[in-house]
Amino acid sequence: MENLHCKLDKKCGGCQLMYMPYEDQLRYKQKLVDSLLSKYGKVNRIIGMKNPYHYRNKVQAAFGWDYKRKKCISGVYQSNSHRIVPVDDCLIEDRKADEIIVTVRNLADSFKMKPYDEDANTGFLRHVLVKRGFTTNEIMVVIVSATPVFPSRNNFVKALLKEHPGITTIVHNVNPYHTNLVLGTQNKTLYGRGYIEDELCGCTFRISPSSFYQINPVQTEVLYNTAIEYAQLTGSETFFDSYCGTGTIGIIAAKKAKQVLGVELNRDAVRDAIANAKRNGIKNIYFQCGDAGDFLTAVADEGERFDVVMMDPPRAGSSEEFLKAAIKVKPKRIVYVSCNPTTLARDLGYLTKHGYKAERIQPVDMFPHTKHVECVVQLRCTSR
Repeated sequence: MENLHCKLDKKCGGCQLMYMPYEDQLRYKQKLVDSLLSKYGKVNRIIGMKNPYHYRNKVQAAFGWDYKRKKCISGVYQSNSHRIVPVDDCLIEDRKADEIIVTVRNLADSFKMKPYDEDANTGFLRHVLVKRGFTTNEIMVVIVSATPVFPSRNNFVKALLKEHPGITTIVHNVNPYHTNLVLGTQNKTLYGRGYIEDELCGCTFRISPSSFYQINPVQTEVLYNTAIEYAQLTGSETFFDSYCGTGTIGIIAAKKAKQVLGVELNRDAVRDAIANAKRNGIKNIYFQCGDAGDFLTAVADEGERFDVVMMDPPRAGSSEEFLKAAIKVKPKRIVYVSCNPTTLARDLGYLTKHGYKAERIQPVDMFPHTKHVECVVQLRCTSR
């Protein structure tokens, strides 16, 4: 395999392992996961990528002003700073997305769109977000501004579409707040439907500007198929999807389970999940907005049970309250999808002390050239 070198490696800091040949990166991650998780069970060999480049189908760029050169720049924030490192193309980002962002930057100069200055709180253009459907090839472009007034909006849209006629939809998002968040809450569709769709594990999902969708579609299929395999569904199980987001795992699981219930705290994500279930004709799945731990505790107090509990928490891992609730409903199996092996090790320590045994542990390289590694763990109840 050819190992490419990034000229911005040291300036950007986003790809901590880019200096390593890819095979060495996989060995590094295997060693990390082994050291943290092998005491709970045998760790399978990490599943890497055949082509570990240009895998990110979601690309976002910050915009700013280069006062020395007196021109608009776009790129990524240097690690642990708010200094923009100018980027035209990136070895892990979708090529078409990078091309679109460069075009927007050039158009910003010609349309005299001033980039946002976060210190002075002045200017218009803050970020550009591009999402591409890996299977459908649909493309969404989100222009994020600090103010709602978009100068020469129609002409700008025409100019962008002329350069990139493959764009499916363009959305204007307004974020007037002094915040680290990229997107604000106000969206206006300038072209197309305001969302795109993509296919994953045989299901179709709607992707809106703010909806969460895994950024590496190739490895997401590997990750989710592993999780569904570890659930060991036969068609008779009740399946609880905690931290369910827009319903991706639950909808895929619903084809093989008797009934699926997904709980998610984000109301917008629940709305997307309901729409995704309808889009796929799935009728044995239900979604509820709320805290998954509180919900499970209430269910357990009423004496109800789930056969399988699916966990996919954020990097901080699960709360002890949720783990207690999960144990209380005594599922036959818990499938834990983790993006942080350190917090996974902590949570496995708790679960294995309270009646569960880790049967299978599968690392997946979702983010080549970075230190991040995902794992799927199958846990079996030993006291049911």
